[in-house]
Amino acid sequence: MFGSQSATPTVDLAALPADLYLLDVREDDEWQAGHAPDAVHLALSELTARTEEVPADRDVYVICRAGARSEQATSYLNQLGCTALNVAGGMLAWEAAGLPMVSEDGSQPTVV
Repeated sequence: MFGSQSATPTVDLAALPADLYLLDVREDDEWQAGHAPDAVHLALSELTARTEEVPADRDVYVICRAGARSEQATSYLNQLGCTALNVAGGMLAWEAAGLPMVSEDGSQPTVV
């Protein structure tokens, strides 16, 4: 579905800006279990059909569970002319770093 480039732009958690646009490309069940509070959810499987929802006028930081799907999405968005960066380590690294998370049902958020 998505092409892959060998040099996908990647950013570490420590380098994320405070006002970032964080695009979470995990599936619905993963999103519901736990995600960053201000993230925007758009599953990778829906990205090609909903690309117009991704802002073209600002940097887009893309995250998934560990980094593979977000790398695909980052490459795809950059091919379309967006400025997208893959968040290294994904939500597993986010959770391990103790960064804030929320769940959709109010339960203890977790990465699945």
